[in-house]
Amino acid sequence: MSVKGYGSLKNAKPKVVENQPYLLSEKCIFNKVIGDNAFELDMAAMLHRCPDVTAFAKNIMGQGGVNFNIEYQNEKGNISQYFPDFLVKTSPTTFFILETKGREDLNDLRKIKRLATWCEDVNIAQSDYTYTPIYVKQEDWDEKRKDIKNFSDICKIFEVR
Repeated sequence: MSVKGYGSLKNAKPKVVENQPYLLSEKCIFNKVIGDNAFELDMAAMLHRCPDVTAFAKNIMGQGGVNFNIEYQNEKGNISQYFPDFLVKTSPTTFFILETKGREDLNDLRKIKRLATWCEDVNIAQSDYTYTPIYVKQEDWDEKRKDIKNFSDICKIFEVR
């Protein structure tokens, strides 16, 4: 098995957005972190504050975006693309693919299962980096957030197993 179509965030093109809430963070390679909703911005703020996060990026879709996606089989049996929310780096060789979710729909569990399989497959295919899936549902986040001090706490609570 080989890993195809990989790229570096350093090669991402600028994306222009207007009138969208954002967060400034020195840990993000982009000058602003935009979110699709308040929960994503809250997560970005937490990633910014976590001392064990060295870098992160919001996975933005479309022209000028990161466009990291994974194919999965949707509820209707068709192949669809899934764009996880964040890419998180905690060391030069350790990465996490983090998905946040407010309300789940029928495809969300399929996406997360596929993300876990993708991480497992890419970790088997190469040994230079490790990738771990993280799935944070908002209702669980709201309940446990007060106990979270760093990214390793997030991993302990929300790592996909």
